[in-house]
Amino acid sequence: MAPLWPVVAAAEGQSARIMELSEAGLPKAQVEAMTKRETDRYIQSNPISQQLGEDARANWIKGVPHHWMLDWSTPFPLFVADAMGATLTDADGHAYDDFCLGDTGSMFGHSPEPVARAIAAQASHGLTYMLPTEDIIAVGRLLEQMFGLPQWQVTTTATDANRFVIRWCRAITKRTKVLVFHGAYHGAVDDTFVRLKNGKAIHRPGLIGQVYDLTTHTKVVEFNDVAALEAALKDRDVACVITEPALTNIGMVLPQPGFLDALQDLCRKTETLLVIDETHTISTGYGGYTRTHNLKPDFLTLGKPVAGGLPTAVFGCTAEIAARMRVAEQEAGSGYSGMGTTLSANALQFKAMRANLEHVMTPAAYDHMLPLSEKLARGIEAEIRKRDIPWHVSNVGARAEFVCAPERPRNGTEAQAAMHGPVELALHLYLLNRGLLIAPFHNMTLVSPVTTPAQVERLVATIGQCLDELAA
Repeated sequence: MAPLWPVVAAAEGQSARIMELSEAGLPKAQVEAMTKRETDRYIQSNPISQQLGEDARANWIKGVPHHWMLDWSTPFPLFVADAMGATLTDADGHAYDDFCLGDTGSMFGHSPEPVARAIAAQASHGLTYMLPTEDIIAVGRLLEQMFGLPQWQVTTTATDANRFVIRWCRAITKRTKVLVFHGAYHGAVDDTFVRLKNGKAIHRPGLIGQVYDLTTHTKVVEFNDVAALEAALKDRDVACVITEPALTNIGMVLPQPGFLDALQDLCRKTETLLVIDETHTISTGYGGYTRTHNLKPDFLTLGKPVAGGLPTAVFGCTAEIAARMRVAEQEAGSGYSGMGTTLSANALQFKAMRANLEHVMTPAAYDHMLPLSEKLARGIEAEIRKRDIPWHVSNVGARAEFVCAPERPRNGTEAQAAMHGPVELALHLYLLNRGLLIAPFHNMTLVSPVTTPAQVERLVATIGQCLDELAA
């Protein structure tokens, strides 16, 4: 990876200016001043959210029911009153153009009308029975049509889907190990909480309550490193490689030309099963990255938006794999498989999923989303170039991300090095205070079927204004 801009500037003798710059190519003083100013503005503008946050502390750990709600850049949580389409309204009455969309959970808009109507209709006919309804026939056909895989199961979260698929892979192959890529994210699956440090596998930093060594049964290599992947698979002890087709939760790391072909070839050669996690890369196009780029996984997992925002996930597989699953099940004998939860595949999930797949998550939706996201990505890129700031923009379909480094990262290590918390904090607060939400974890945006060109133009222009202030 090329050195960041301040280092290049040093070679040109601009040492005085370097002393004033942060690693992201911006004056540290401006970043700090913006953070303070925007924090004060947020506090003054959101008294109701602040009071609700104080009240919530009486019964909720750290004042929230889920600790991820503290990962935003705000000094206290932003409480939501309403959300519809691509607009969110907070408890203080401020409206936001929403480009976070529940971190992909509402990627097709908040409360899509067909899904809301389906949920209301089912509500008076029972929510869960642990028995199927006729909706499963339509949903199964729709999933096969969308992804090309014939056999499916439903879970409550993508974490569950990934966890259960790993169990199936181990049962089918009689191998104990799995392989992940450094920086990948597959939900709260223990086997995937492994990272690289100085070429050695370690536990992901920050794990709580981890009591056994995950590296015993998990291998980790860098994304886009074919040689390392080949070396890790050569002993034929890996049950499956589980990966996003592009890394999306450590910034954005796109596959280099030929990498995914090599991945598929090596998996076939070593009889290692390939699991593609499309939970984020479903943004790529109808059928996700898998269909758009003609990938051939053994398993595919997808959570978050598949039921229009209702907690639901699916995993699909080939007919050959389904047959091997039946054999593995027979070999295991009667008892508990270690897979399944009582509320999985309930009637409400299926009613919502059917409505979403039939009427919302359609090719027509992507025909709207993809060019608009391209406009957003290229617009932000133009604002960055105008100001000669050493950043870049990457996008995967409806998902775009601007990164505070001059070159696209090739792997998780480079992506991690490109993260600049203080700059991102200032920028996120600036946008939020002007009615614009992007994902809190990094600089990711999503465009939905109901996002408008005017919303995209406003986001691009506001980012430009922010950069003017930061680079002053």
